[in-house]
Amino acid sequence: MTVLTQPPTMGDVLKYELNPNFTRESVTLLTGTDYPVGAVLGKITASGKYKLATSGGTDGAQTAAAVLLYAVDATEADATAIILARGPAIISKGTLVFDATVDDAAKTDTKHGQLAALDIIPRDTA
Repeated sequence: MTVLTQPPTMGDVLKYELNPNFTRESVTLLTGTDYPVGAVLGKITASGKYKLATSGGTDGAQTAAAVLLYAVDATEADATAIILARGPAIISKGTLVFDATVDDAAKTDTKHGQLAALDIIPRDTA
C-alpha cells in the first residue's frame, strides 16, 4: 500500500483566532528562502520586510513578530504572504518552524515568549 504524506497546513498551526480581519496581515517576505507554513518571522526594521526570526542580530528580525499561515516560495524574489500578526490567537508549538540559529530549548522558549507578548499563545496541546 502506498503511503501519502501531506505537508502541514494552516489548520495544523492555527488552532484559534478571535477574528481573521484583525489578527492577520499581508506582508512582504525577504527573498532567498522557501518559507514553510508555521515559520516564525521577525520584521526587518529598515525595510519592513519579514524573514525567519533569528536568535541574534540587530536588524529587528531577532524578535519574533509573526507566524506564517501559508507556505511561500521566496527563493527567487520577495513575495507576498499572509501572517498571523497579533492575537488573541492560539498556535500549536509542535508545528512552528524556526531559523537554524534558534537551536535549543532556551532560544525556542524566548521566541514563544515573544509571540505570547503579541497575544499569539503557543500551546503544547493545541
